[in-house]
Amino acid sequence: MTILSRGTVQLTLPLELPAGARQDLFLVGPSNEAAVHHLDHFATWPVHAALLVGPRKSGRTLLARLFAAKSGGTIADDADRWSEADLFHAWNRAQGDARPLLIVADAAPPIWRIGLPDLRSRINATPVLRLEAPDDVLIETLLQYLFDRKELVAAPDLVRWLARRVERSHLAVLRIVEALEEDAMLRSTRRLTVPAARVALTGNPLLLDRLL
Repeated sequence: MTILSRGTVQLTLPLELPAGARQDLFLVGPSNEAAVHHLDHFATWPVHAALLVGPRKSGRTLLARLFAAKSGGTIADDADRWSEADLFHAWNRAQGDARPLLIVADAAPPIWRIGLPDLRSRINATPVLRLEAPDDVLIETLLQYLFDRKELVAAPDLVRWLARRVERSHLAVLRIVEALEEDAMLRSTRRLTVPAARVALTGNPLLLDRLL
């Protein structure tokens, strides 16, 4: 896994990659570093499986693919939508083959309701890795990355202004940047400023209840 340092976080990519983008980048910060650490040490896992949970757009699928490429393991993505029998056999096969299985889901039990008792017992014995809500530093880095990716020129104070107001989720950050990109296109510019963002985002439900 390639990691590039930037300030107090490590710059890699936590969102879905656009077509043609490099897939060896992931953004590591306090909200996900415990999960990354566990995945990096797959050789010491007590069982040959782990359960990675987190919201969509949090980078969970990308992280799983990076893990599979590094470990030679397999992925059960959106596992909470799998046939329980198929997932049960995948878990057992991972143990028999000593090949790590990374199970990716929205949430762990008991929120993830598992009906098959044998599968439930195995998932309950599987370490849970959580991708938490991004912290302020990670949000700032995400915003700047997305602005750069979309070739938008953000005023120096805009990223910090947005980071203090946007809902604490990867998806919210992505949607806010998309809204600003759309507004910039309407104004035939690539430059973003706080005054323009204040107007464009008035009433946007993804901003926290603070004065614009």
